Amino acid sequence: MSTHLAINGGPKQITRTFPWPIFDAQEIQAVSDVVASGKWGNPDCGDLVEKFEKEFAAFCGSKYAVSCVNGSVSLRLALIACGVKPGDEVIVPPYTFIATASVVIECNCVPVFVDIHPETYNLDHTKLEAAITEKTKAIIPVHFGGLACDMDAIMDIARRHHLRVIEDAAHAHGAEYKGKKLGSIGDAGSFSFQSSKNLTAGEGGIVVTDDDDLYAMMNSLRNVGRVEGGQWYDHYNPGCNYRITQMQAVLLSYQLKRLEEQTMRRNENGLYLNELLQKVAGISPLTRGAEITRHCYHIYIFKYDASKFGNVSKDQFVEMLAAEGVPCFKGYPHPLYKQPLFQNRNFMCYAIPETVDYTQVWCPVAEQACSTDAVWILQHGMLGDRQDMEGFVAAVLKVQKAVD
Repeated sequence: MSTHLAINGGPKQITRTFPWPIFDAQEIQAVSDVVASGKWGNPDCGDLVEKFEKEFAAFCGSKYAVSCVNGSVSLRLALIACGVKPGDEVIVPPYTFIATASVVIECNCVPVFVDIHPETYNLDHTKLEAAITEKTKAIIPVHFGGLACDMDAIMDIARRHHLRVIEDAAHAHGAEYKGKKLGSIGDAGSFSFQSSKNLTAGEGGIVVTDDDDLYAMMNSLRNVGRVEGGQWYDHYNPGCNYRITQMQAVLLSYQLKRLEEQTMRRNENGLYLNELLQKVAGISPLTRGAEITRHCYHIYIFKYDASKFGNVSKDQFVEMLAAEGVPCFKGYPHPLYKQPLFQNRNFMCYAIPETVDYTQVWCPVAEQACSTDAVWILQHGMLGDRQDMEGFVAAVLKVQKAVD
């Protein structure tokens, strides 16, 4: 094996690319047909939107689905529908995209950060109850990278404390916990269709639920506060126009047809990559227990031990690995509470008490994941074949041999 690293001008270990999104003439024709029809909007001609919502709800095993402009808005619709009031507290993890916490602020509520588990990088349910106060109203567990949280434990805690659970499943299209699709276990489940996601139309979001009242409120909120059966210019709730277009809906319907096969391939590749990487000194794949009946690997994450790689920093290691052709990333630079939004209290809302000081928050597992440990392989790379997974491992070993 050559130890002449690609970052220094040597040959790349992996020469193929991993295109995303994946589409063909059928998607192009479907979108073209909508454009030619002149019926682009929703809900005045939203039959394709309703069709996709029913398809996605059925895919998740949920009763309802409400589409909207993006996954941040879908979280916000769910929170408002769950009845949070100004000053209420909502528990969130610190290792996730900013929207999981920023939508809480948009709802005039207080994000409370609970650390992640060191073996899964999901919300650590063993630390949940210590964070619950009389002001806590909801928990937003994030199925990070497509790996299911411990939903039995989270739902048990939530029910005992009369809290709502909104699953942030932005990474988790098609993933399962004990045979049940993620997003369908809590009170509501929020998904993103942003361009990097496993199901995408460039942008968009959706929230699923079995609750009739939650559905009615979320449906109203995304449609300017209108209600079913009401007049066009009657507005009952403080909603806005968060509707998607017919073009997005038809594109998502066709992409949904591909999702099952793609998810199975990512899951199989993830299992194989686990098998290979756990044999490499200094590399530890995240843990997936027997309850994880399907992982969709929006992100494949492993933990990196620099002491086994010549004490090369994580950032340097990822640069070397990327140069070898592995579609990888170093992940978040720091936990959410260290974002300027929280450190500087740029909230523009009135209900977060002055006593809330995010400069004093410290979640050690999230800190370590960001600074030294977590390395991501991105989802489009997980759509390769077994030979590609072997190539990823060969690239890691090539870097290790060169720097050790």
